Amino acid sequence: MSQLIPSLFGGRRTNVFDPFSLDVWDPLFSSALANNVPSSARETAAIVNARIDWKETPQAHVIKADLPGLKKEQVKVEVEEGRVLQISGERSKEEEEKNDKWHRIERSSGKLMRRFRLPENAVMDQIKASMEDGVLTVTAPKKEDKKPQVKTIDISG
Repeated sequence: MSQLIPSLFGGRRTNVFDPFSLDVWDPLFSSALANNVPSSARETAAIVNARIDWKETPQAHVIKADLPGLKKEQVKVEVEEGRVLQISGERSKEEEEKNDKWHRIERSSGKLMRRFRLPENAVMDQIKASMEDGVLTVTAPKKEDKKPQVKTIDISG
């Protein structure tokens, strides 16, 4: 039985099984430390913390990642031992011309890595990924629920 508990983030309800517990976390990007971090590292924080949605349908687990500005050639989706799905990529910093005067830099650059442990019902060798308009969609089909077979036993006598 899956018990639901309120999430501390965004008021959503979540399953006790936390697949996001494997997220790569780098203390350099903690908001508590942000003021002591060089500006180049702060610029990277937004891409390192790429926004992820994960939903489970009757047929599959569907993970969507917002990766604006990245092409599919810049993104890698891998499956590791232990049912771990890893999404990684890198956005290069824009070239600075000698005569350019920057007024604001908000777009992030740098490396991204997110890792999730998929549940037992995910079919690991049938995972597919696609990317459209900066959104990566990873679909892991689910194993079919085996319905118990009922066999009638003849009664002798």
